[in-house]
Amino acid sequence: MSQISHDTTRPWRGIMVATTLPLRPDLSVDYDAYADHVRWLIESGCDGVVPNGSLGEYQTLTAEERAKVVEVAVEAAGDGSRVMPGVAAYGSAESRRWAEQAAEAGAGSVLLLPPNAYRADHDAVRGHYAEVAKAGVPIVAYNNPIDTKVDLVPTLLAQLHAEGSIVAVKEFSGDVRRAYEIAELAPGLDLLIGADDVLLELALAGAVGWIAGYPNALPEASAALYKAAIAHDLNTALPLYKALHSLLRWDSKTEFVQAIKLSMDIAGRPGGPTRAPRLPLTPEIEAAVRAATEKALAEGLA
Repeated sequence: MSQISHDTTRPWRGIMVATTLPLRPDLSVDYDAYADHVRWLIESGCDGVVPNGSLGEYQTLTAEERAKVVEVAVEAAGDGSRVMPGVAAYGSAESRRWAEQAAEAGAGSVLLLPPNAYRADHDAVRGHYAEVAKAGVPIVAYNNPIDTKVDLVPTLLAQLHAEGSIVAVKEFSGDVRRAYEIAELAPGLDLLIGADDVLLELALAGAVGWIAGYPNALPEASAALYKAAIAHDLNTALPLYKALHSLLRWDSKTEFVQAIKLSMDIAGRPGGPTRAPRLPLTPEIEAAVRAATEKALAEGLA
């Protein structure tokens, strides 16, 4: 498939895949398989990768593993601007250290959650992003109020952008109405699709990128959907979106890591197990994910 043009001046744009992490049967990291996966995603039409996000199970990694994952991703991508490591941590100083590690490895941007050790107020959030911004690498804010209990509302995002702390936001709240308020309050802030199952709605609302989950399993179909959606080509995008939505909605469910890894296994990619505390899918959920994946593959969506 022809590759989407990669914007090296704003490398957080386009399809940036939040990569799963291949684990061996003993649950050690298979770095060679991960490098292959990064190369395959880019060859299949994606713009870059986001290592050490929740899909990459960063919370279960040692410091050594987490650092090496970034280094492997940069080398495999062949261009550090294609890599946006997640740098979330409980402390702002630790997040800054991970941002500095990403910059030293050659990454083009980083993805940063707000403070999530407690329900931080707006001043604490602003201080957190300002501290990590000292690392000197562009920061994409990650708004996930469902898991963090800290909501980066449009007014707060506009403040963070005006203060020079962030260049973009991964919007995962599910509230597509926010796209228009963000554009009004912070027209220079890039909106990135943060949940697979609102891709079309946010693309129509002006999103310029997608931090994506399901391209791990179906990159070419996902790239075709994204390109049509941002071009507002509904004749192409809407049928694809409907065909894929039963899978895309798993990106917003608690079992998203196991579901996407299962879809990868079914599609012939190295998905594999997850580390505790994530458990294998229940038979009912496994059957639902399997049926939706097999249906998509039977329809030629890969």
